[in-house]
Formats: sequence, C-alpha cells, structure tokens
Amino acid sequence: MARIDYFNDPDAPQPNSVVPSASAIVTNDNGEILLLKRRDNSLWTIPGGGHEAGETIEDTAVREVREETGLEVSITGLVGVYTNPAHVVAYSDGEVRQQFSLCYTTRITGGQLAIDHESTDLAWVHPSRLDTVKMHPSIRLRIDHFLERRENPYLG
Repeated sequence: MARIDYFNDPDAPQPNSVVPSASAIVTNDNGEILLLKRRDNSLWTIPGGGHEAGETIEDTAVREVREETGLEVSITGLVGVYTNPAHVVAYSDGEVRQQFSLCYTTRITGGQLAIDHESTDLAWVHPSRLDTVKMHPSIRLRIDHFLERRENPYLG
C-alpha cells in the first residue's frame, strides 16, 4: 500500500485515524545506529510499526525490530513520545493517520541481520554520517533526541 508523509504541511489531509506505534533505536558496540531503507519511499528509517492487540507497546518495539532487521533486542529506555498532529500519513486506501509513536532505546540480545519485505537495505550508520542519509524529519528528530542523551524522554 502506498503512503505519503506530511509534516507541518498546511495542505495535508485531515487525519481520520490514530494507531499507536513503536519505534526503536538499535545501536552496536561502535556507537552506530541501525537504519533500514523503506521500500515504499526509499527513505532511511529506524525499525518500527503499529501496535497489535494482546501486546504491550514495548512488545511492539521488540517485535518490529525482529521482523524488520532479524535482531532480538531488549528495551533499555524511552527516547520519547511523538504525537505531533501536524505529522500525518495518507495511505492509498483512504486512511489518514495522525502520528502516535513511542520510541525506545534497545540492547541487542541475539539474532542475525536480515532484510524483510518492507525494506531494501540495512546499514549501520555512525552519528557523524547521519547528514548524508535521506530520512523523514520525524525520524531524524527521534535520532537527535536519542543522541542528546536527555535526562527525561521527549514529550510532544
């Protein structure tokens, strides 16, 4: 299903749904961040996706990392809560979703890197190289908040 992301765009369509979701910052021992390249828009992103009935939101983050990267992780902290009403995603089926995402920090506990059907590539990217990677501003915001090593999670 095709999608269009709108971010602080006055011409964005009005949202007609809100779906809780979770994303995760996965790092390695070199301080690099794991990014995946989305198949639908060719932008680099962090693992994440929609919350499913019967799981905690932390379970969602762990499941999405496993599905999208092949890695097993445990949650170590909360980067922030992202609910900006000016960030909406319009899907080709008519759904227009307002952002509602919790972003977590993680620790790798196992698994092997593997690309799923939603991605075309995976890469470990050092923070000094983030400006060379094309990504949505909302994802860059989450990464920046992680890199700031905030005392408290971002709320917004």
